[in-house]
Parts: sequence; structure tokens; C-alpha cells
Amino acid sequence: MVRARAEAMYARDLTCQTLGITLDDVAAGRAVLGMRVSGNMVNGHGIAHGGYVFLLADAAFAYACNSHGPVTVAQAAQVTFLRPARVGDLLTAEAVERARLGRGGLYDVTVTGPDGEVVAEFRGQSVSLAGNPFPVGDTGA
Repeated sequence: MVRARAEAMYARDLTCQTLGITLDDVAAGRAVLGMRVSGNMVNGHGIAHGGYVFLLADAAFAYACNSHGPVTVAQAAQVTFLRPARVGDLLTAEAVERARLGRGGLYDVTVTGPDGEVVAEFRGQSVSLAGNPFPVGDTGA
């Protein structure tokens, strides 16, 4: 059920699809996504723009916190950039649930580069919404 829920969400996720972000693994409270840094993702310094690194981490966070069923969104998030990523690098974001209480959740995401070194650390707080506007299998279109 978790995988089916994630795949239904991915089918509606045009941002991840357009950027080539892959849904590599998903389980309850956990998700792993990948993204290859392309030439149009770099900033004026020739390194991956932090916004794309944040986006990858945020996407992993989204899949992890939505693995439980109710539609869940970000309430707050922060990122710490530790190393630059470069064109051609395959980045991996692994999101792990740290706590869930009531409608809120806390998730940590580690973004690593092709050598396994940490590129960024992300922490997100989630909130589950009432109801479920996109049940499994519904594309929302």
C-alpha cells in the first residue's frame, strides 16, 4: 500500500518528473529519491544551485511523510549546505521519520553525492490535512 500511494503521488508530481527525480525506495516513514545535476541546475559559481538541492530534499521529505496515508504537507523546513554538487553528480536524498504525534511530524533528510559524502542536511516539519483529496489511484486531474 505504501508503494502504491507513493506511485500515485509521483504520477501527479510533474516537478519531480520534469527534473528527472526518481523515486528509488519508499517505506512507512522513509523515502529515497535521486536526481542527476544537469547544466541548467547550476548557479553563477558553476555548482548546483541550492534551490535544486533543497527541492530534492523536500521531495524526499514529502514522500516519507505522505507514506502513512493522510495528505501531509510541509509546515516548516530548513537546510544546511555542506558541500557543493557539480554537473553530472547523482544526488541521493534519504528521508527518515524522527517523530509523529497527532497531525505533526518531524523528518530528517540527508543528501549525498556520488562518493557518498554529505552534500546537505535538511529537517522538515509536517502537518497532516483533514481528509484526502487524492486517494490512491486518483490522478487529481
